Amino acid sequence: MDVGALGQFLPLILIFAIMYFLLIRPQQKKVKQHQAMVEALRRGDQVITQGGIIGKVVKVKDDNEVEVEVADGIKVRVVKSTIATVLSKTEPAT
Repeated sequence: MDVGALGQFLPLILIFAIMYFLLIRPQQKKVKQHQAMVEALRRGDQVITQGGIIGKVVKVKDDNEVEVEVADGIKVRVVKSTIATVLSKTEPAT
């Protein structure tokens, strides 16, 4: 490989590096933060689902599912990964 061939691939390499640092890396960071938020869910947390439903976590069923109370006595089973935000966290029980 001579210098001319390297000169032709340099713009491609730079474009990939820019794409990595501007798009791929921040997205990976966001996914890790979302996973950490979902793993930290506990009973009493007020959450918003991706569908826009606001409710309070009543029970963490298993690794993949939580039960959310959306109104008095109305509970909905929700997949953990569909929880978009945690509005308020509860203090851990002593």
